[in-house]
Amino acid sequence: MAAPASSPPAPSNLKRIVAASLIGTTIEWYDFFLYGSAAALVFNKLFFPESDPLVGTLLSFLTYAVGFAARPLGALVFGHYGDRLGRKKLLVLSLLMMGGATFAIGLLPTHATVGAAAPVLLTVLRLVQGFALGGEWGGAVLLVSEHGDAGRRGFWASWPQTGAPAGQLLATGVLSALTALLSDSAFGAWGWRIPFLLSGVLVVIGLWIRLSVDESPVFKAALAQAEERRSAAGATERMPLVAVLRHHWRDVLIAMGARMAENISYYVITAFVLVYATTAADLSKQTALNAVLIASAVHFVVIPMWGALSDRVGRKPVYLVGAVGVGLWTFPFFALIDTRNFGSVLLAVTVGLVFHGAMYAPQAAFFSEMFATRMRYSGASIGAQFSSVAAGAPAPLIATALLADFDSSTPISLYVIAAVLITLLAVSCARETRHRDLTDIDGTASVPETSAAPPADARTV
Repeated sequence: MAAPASSPPAPSNLKRIVAASLIGTTIEWYDFFLYGSAAALVFNKLFFPESDPLVGTLLSFLTYAVGFAARPLGALVFGHYGDRLGRKKLLVLSLLMMGGATFAIGLLPTHATVGAAAPVLLTVLRLVQGFALGGEWGGAVLLVSEHGDAGRRGFWASWPQTGAPAGQLLATGVLSALTALLSDSAFGAWGWRIPFLLSGVLVVIGLWIRLSVDESPVFKAALAQAEERRSAAGATERMPLVAVLRHHWRDVLIAMGARMAENISYYVITAFVLVYATTAADLSKQTALNAVLIASAVHFVVIPMWGALSDRVGRKPVYLVGAVGVGLWTFPFFALIDTRNFGSVLLAVTVGLVFHGAMYAPQAAFFSEMFATRMRYSGASIGAQFSSVAAGAPAPLIATALLADFDSSTPISLYVIAAVLITLLAVSCARETRHRDLTDIDGTASVPETSAAPPADARTV
């Protein structure tokens, strides 16, 4: 007989699991976003000094995009082993890889010291960052989703999502403090290294917390059941990737489409805004950083609220509200920045991130609920990270190129709206998942009365 799924953990244990996932994702996103901010502010001068300023920024963002290119590979590798070995082991590995790469960036020689080798080394470390992050997201949200109770899964699973604004807040806060305390020459000479070196301390803290949590009970029950089946039938279990592509290809495509508006809008609002504000709007980098800093704090607060709302009304309605909101806000967003008033810039970034949160908050539970347990890490990671290559990776590059070519924000707004239309189509085609039972090992439980369609994951693993 198959091992039964474990009962839901005690509230105190669940909170510890949520805290471990949140702290881990915060550190990982701190490392990842720190690079994006540094790419917009100083890397063009330190690693591509022979280019004119805007071309240097484009080259800097190109190394930024390389990290996204490695994320699908990380999703495949971490997803495979996460579905075979467990969520916890892979999360520890992803944290060590991300933190080690970020710390090493803080020690890198610049172009002035080693010439062309500097951007090459920078690109290699960025690839390691992307590979690690590609495996981090799926494991972190699954660990919480598979521990938590079904009735509040959207709320609890949204907390690892707050690691993104928390990491953005931490990275932007450290950079903002350093740019305020140091002269431009001091920051360019050595001050930029401090935030990267701080990652070493953060990783030690995150590792200690992450090692203290238990493996997902849902995964352990699924693993025991799979072992019984293999022993009884003498059959070899399919690779998780093969199972995902065979049984869940539709869900993977939906997840990829759902990510388009969420991913593109986020990097336009938080990364490209630093370029637009300091070049087109002629604002100081301190003003732009402060706006992103405050808006990220608001983003952190509203994500669990949106997650809780998705438990009441469903994942799809909340997601659609966020996508429509981002589309409608894109023209006012740039118009407010063009006023060159700090209050207006703050309003632009804050409202944009509030709408983004409506997509990002339910995403963790939404994607987790699409896939059966023994292929959930692979399915959720592939759906989330493969879209990042077409969405988040080129977003700052495309936005910067459009600004350079047209000297106007209008093409950038149209670019965001195009992504919104793709997301609206994808989410509209998805089934509502908030009543899905994650302890249903094979995904064979019937869909509740809210949907007449057969369950998306009603197949044998």
